[in-house]
Amino acid sequence: MEKQWMKVIALSAVPVDDVTAVNAGGQELAIYGVGGEVFATDNICTHGHARLCDGFLDGHEIECPLHQGKFDVRSGKAMCEPLTSDIRTYPVKVEDGCVFVEL
Repeated sequence: MEKQWMKVIALSAVPVDDVTAVNAGGQELAIYGVGGEVFATDNICTHGHARLCDGFLDGHEIECPLHQGKFDVRSGKAMCEPLTSDIRTYPVKVEDGCVFVEL
């Protein structure tokens, strides 16, 4: 299946230095606003079945609300125990006041 850009949220609805959830293409994504940039990852932690949008965003790291594992929202890299698997990230672009994610 070919990847395509999908409009997921208005840029004005992206929280500043925080995270929100969106549904796009049949999957739930976490959308992060960090320092004027926007990032997107899967919304479910790879360790426990917790929604990352319910976690705590500190700079570029999202902390899972269940076991306090942290991911870098730029790369998806698992930063500490108990995480053993990275999280999937998605390319993001902003056009005409809207955030698009490549799915």
